Amino acid sequence: MNPREMRRLMRQLKAQEIDAYQVIIKARDGDYVIDNPQVMAMEIQGQKMLQVIGDMKKVEMEEKNKEKFSREDIDLVMQQTGCTEEEAVKALEDADGEPAEAIISLMSRR
Repeated sequence: MNPREMRRLMRQLKAQEIDAYQVIIKARDGDYVIDNPQVMAMEIQGQKMLQVIGDMKKVEMEEKNKEKFSREDIDLVMQQTGCTEEEAVKALEDADGEPAEAIISLMSRR
């Protein structure tokens, strides 16, 4: 397709480039992160559509959960209770991210 036809098609589709540095798709099985994306937004038959091209990686649920809490909070819970990292993350989840509540909860189970 020559450049003139391409420009005409892009005008018809109301296409425009979106200047993005990262795209995150949230899914039930984890998140998909696309770094350095090229994003085109267009409208086809009244529907908006995005075309995303870039370097995609999947962030598993376990990694995602660890990122919810600061490293300091996880380390504090582990240090005070002697639990594993997984137990600390679970306790923080149950305590809505409150380290003190997570520590009390873990200590009461022992």
